[in-house]
Amino acid sequence: MKNQVTQGIERAPHRSLFKAMGYIDEELKQPLIGIVNSHNEIIPGHKHLKQISEAVKAGVRMAGGTPLEFSTIAVCDGIAMNHLGMHYSLASREIICDSIEVVASAHDFDAIVFVPNCDKVVPGMLMAAARINKPSIFISGGPMLAGKFKDRSVDLSSVFEAVGAVKAGKMSEADLYQMEENACPGCGSCAGMFTANSMNCLTEAIGMALPGSGTIPAVFAHRERLAKYTGIKILELLEKNIRPRDIMSAKALENALSVDMALGCSSNTILHLLAIANELDADLDLKYIDSVSARTPQLCKLSPAGDQHIEDLYFAGGIQAVMKVLAGQLDTSVITATGKSLGENLENAANLNTEVIRPVDNPYNQTGGIAILFGNLAPDGAVVKQGAVAPEMMVHEGPAKVFDGEESAVQAIMTGGIVKGDVVVIRYEGPRGGPGMREMLTPTSALAGMGLDKEVALLTDGRFSGATRGASIGHVSPEAKAYGPIAIVQEGDIIAIDIPKRKLDIKLSDAEIQQRIEDSKATIDAKQPRVTKGYLKRYSSLVQSANTGAVFKK
Repeated sequence: MKNQVTQGIERAPHRSLFKAMGYIDEELKQPLIGIVNSHNEIIPGHKHLKQISEAVKAGVRMAGGTPLEFSTIAVCDGIAMNHLGMHYSLASREIICDSIEVVASAHDFDAIVFVPNCDKVVPGMLMAAARINKPSIFISGGPMLAGKFKDRSVDLSSVFEAVGAVKAGKMSEADLYQMEENACPGCGSCAGMFTANSMNCLTEAIGMALPGSGTIPAVFAHRERLAKYTGIKILELLEKNIRPRDIMSAKALENALSVDMALGCSSNTILHLLAIANELDADLDLKYIDSVSARTPQLCKLSPAGDQHIEDLYFAGGIQAVMKVLAGQLDTSVITATGKSLGENLENAANLNTEVIRPVDNPYNQTGGIAILFGNLAPDGAVVKQGAVAPEMMVHEGPAKVFDGEESAVQAIMTGGIVKGDVVVIRYEGPRGGPGMREMLTPTSALAGMGLDKEVALLTDGRFSGATRGASIGHVSPEAKAYGPIAIVQEGDIIAIDIPKRKLDIKLSDAEIQQRIEDSKATIDAKQPRVTKGYLKRYSSLVQSANTGAVFKK
């Protein structure tokens, strides 16, 4: 091993800088293992990551490596929700990826351990791993335990929905406060199958983390032990020269998609898997994703789609148990971060609870948790978490209530301006037009809390939190700012949704749609994003619509 920064007489100045930090010759002769850690004191999923990182470093040292820790940024989607901050959330993914590339490449680590948690950090780190392509492994901070309120399990989505219940007079403010006090009992990524846990589970499914990384609760000692094994394992991956592009093959991506559909993951996973595939130079599009959904049964119904949480999935056997049940649909020959094939990893896996992970002959749904819709309103596609849609809303037709932004839609919902049968259309919230493709957990939760999630649909060129349930259709592409048909929807236009048939249409002829687009171009061009300076101005000028994964133009 010839490290570019520590070996040879020419590197004496470099070694002197390391010695300024207390490193000794024996450490500098060992492989240098970068530990990228998104620890901060803002996000509950990240507050404990120093402890996880210290365990990783202990493992690295035991295996004969020298760990070097550095950091990257993170955004808490829950705290950023429903105000200016949400414009920065998805946009942070590209900074996370770029910043890791800069530090890892500038200092020429031999291998890298990634310590993420939460929504954009996990995919940003996976993108960086694919781009840098040095031996790499992941260990997440793990999920938060569910809270308790009046003898039932609750989580962050419960609190968002409770706000709507209070507005509708179905819950007291005193009960809301008690739920607020108890819904998030400690550190970890929020307890449901929201985006953070979805991506942590898919990181394990794609093979970039050791078994258990996706589901072991954050506060369990089991996670700290796994972190030590992760630190040991990276030296084996370095020795065998197993790299991210060896692990994240086309077949591994397909495996991860199958697990995504079986779990009923967040619709944000579609954005992120497309972006990861882009970094891998792999062919992946929405039609292919939907073909995987069509052949994959939904085996789990975790919050917000059901009452179970990630801890229940952990006790049922975790992601390895899900993959064992799905094994007939997976390519088990793929290599993983264990240094072994997926098939070897699954030899001792078992499904320990057939209600949490149903068998393939008794699934919750015959098709996957996510569906891709196409039609004259979404020529390039739209995404819905169909596993969390009430049966009565799988097919729906109703008049459009149109809003140029989330705030006005939330005001209408909270003040009774939305009624049974409506289709709420929120536009100019796309990657470019928002900018940043905001999540819309506040309006969807308000509708659910008011009991309207079985009566009202919502569609947007923005996106939805993994905590969303109901007929919430996001990622409508092209977005309004890119002259997508969503830009020309008028109040009262009839919107037709048919999730089983994968259709999303406005009841207008193609000629009418095209004429409206031509007539609206000046208005669309004049529509300014809500942030027009700094990073988001650059982001808006580079980013593409959601069907690409909201990646930058090449």
